[in-house]
Amino acid sequence: MTPDVAGRMQLVSADRVPAGRYDSATFRKDLLAGVTVAAISLPQAMAYALIAGVNPRFGLYSAIVVTAIASVFGSSSHLVNGPTNAISLVVFSALAFIDPEARESAQEAMFLLAILVGVFQIAIAVAKLGDLTRYISEAVVIGFMAGAGLLVALGQVSNLLGVADKGTGHQTVVARLWLTLSTAQGINVHSFAVGIATIAVVVAVRTLLTRLAWPRVDMLVTLIAAAAVCASLGWSRPGAGGKTLVAVIGSVPAGLPAPHVPEIQLGWLHELGGSAAAIAILGLLEALAIAKSIAAESGETLDFNRQCIAEGLANLAGGFFRCLPGSGSLTRSAINYQSGAVTRASGLIAAAVVAAVVAVLAPLARFIPKPALAGLLMVTAWRLVDRRRLVYALRASRFDAALVAVTAISAVFVSIEWSIGIGVALSILLFVPRAARLKSTELIVAPDRVVRARLSDEPSCRRVAVFDLEGELFFGAAPELERYFDELRARARSGARFVVLRLRRTRNVDLVCLERLEHFLRDMDEHGVEVLLTGVGSDFSAAMDNLRFREWLPQERVFLRDASAPGSATVEALRRVYRQLGEHGPLLCPHCAALGASPAEGELRYVV
Repeated sequence: MTPDVAGRMQLVSADRVPAGRYDSATFRKDLLAGVTVAAISLPQAMAYALIAGVNPRFGLYSAIVVTAIASVFGSSSHLVNGPTNAISLVVFSALAFIDPEARESAQEAMFLLAILVGVFQIAIAVAKLGDLTRYISEAVVIGFMAGAGLLVALGQVSNLLGVADKGTGHQTVVARLWLTLSTAQGINVHSFAVGIATIAVVVAVRTLLTRLAWPRVDMLVTLIAAAAVCASLGWSRPGAGGKTLVAVIGSVPAGLPAPHVPEIQLGWLHELGGSAAAIAILGLLEALAIAKSIAAESGETLDFNRQCIAEGLANLAGGFFRCLPGSGSLTRSAINYQSGAVTRASGLIAAAVVAAVVAVLAPLARFIPKPALAGLLMVTAWRLVDRRRLVYALRASRFDAALVAVTAISAVFVSIEWSIGIGVALSILLFVPRAARLKSTELIVAPDRVVRARLSDEPSCRRVAVFDLEGELFFGAAPELERYFDELRARARSGARFVVLRLRRTRNVDLVCLERLEHFLRDMDEHGVEVLLTGVGSDFSAAMDNLRFREWLPQERVFLRDASAPGSATVEALRRVYRQLGEHGPLLCPHCAALGASPAEGELRYVV
């Protein structure tokens, strides 16, 4: 959550409602929360539709249908779905292949896009892949939100200045902004004044409401005030030439969204497929992250797969009711929880209130100035970026800083829908070398009969080489593993007769490393060096059995891991080694001789 939404707000503890009980007190809490959320949803829905480049009514329809269906089928009691700024940015990019003048086609393509998003999300839920979103690095998410916030702000500069937006959806937002500003004949002073005044008022009102602990209706109040002032000054009324001094939203027909089967063109399916998949994943990522964050405060248990199905059903149905694709809203969900919502009924109430307003007051939207909405979106963009966590991620490590920077830059200069994919790809590329690092520690039997790491000024045992390996034994670590094996081969040529490999802290062995291990063991056998494997886990042992190591590797050389006694397998292996060395006294090196009594007898301890 952003500091504005989560860090500074005092979250109200939501009471649990026993199964089968829903009393008047619970309803009052849900009613207050639902009405408060609706007050936020109205201006946000229209603003996010503006980001997507479509009629504001489709954003309002999404705040009704998508919000209601997700509330019915969802798992979280506080998550509120509907249009969001990040999704709207991707929608705008997804519709770039359609001529900007072909508004009807763009609308039909958007409805089809919502259906495709729903299908993808339901498929993810059916395959029970919803929880895979947790493997997306938090640094990637932070970078995406930072890039998205900047894009929202840049995309509204033209509306704020009252100049015509130039360029096409095929160009980046930065390129379009440059084209717009470089060809503009001058700014619209009236639009600029409305936009700046809106920003100042909404910040002031939010500050006042926060101090008074009143519901956060700052955006709705500011938008109504901006519309009223512009109307009273005549800025939003058509003049002699039919134009207004400041651009307005336009007409929004009264009435509720009606069922509609969108137009389907095969070419559209090809163009929209990739974006639909990106929106589906992004939407689930948003929704699950928000739900998890609030559940951590409320103590609610979530069913992630059920929530994925709810997201899919909401978008699927929304596509048949002329809706903008949606997801979980960070701001509205946090406000819902803060306002004391107890159950998912608060989401239904919010949708019902928006529906009532649209059915009765929608025609008044023609007085809403675009620069006022642009000002609200500028503030939303600022609040969208979690600056505290952004700084935290940039300072944490170069790895995290690189992920944040590349994801944010990709969102701004490449493509918003592919920025997360680029960030995830980079995280994998950066993670593999880190995961492939194997650590090898040489162990010795000290004079006090303790098996521990050898200090730099202590001599190595020339007869027994004991090494502790730690790390992932997958294909990426194979070169590192082979380098350690080469060192052990050199020790064997220098007189070592036994090698003890402690494998307790190795993980996820694969065929490449097993093949390298087999070659090493067979090579050592040929040179008369006995290798003992200690701390072998059940997975490692099963893999060796599958590859029939038992047919040629004596089982007395394999010491299985004892979870209750770390190091016991290594101790037993060393007893066996020194027992064999004791049978050949001349083979003892000065280190072994200095131990006094043979380590094969008496107490021998392992120190981690």
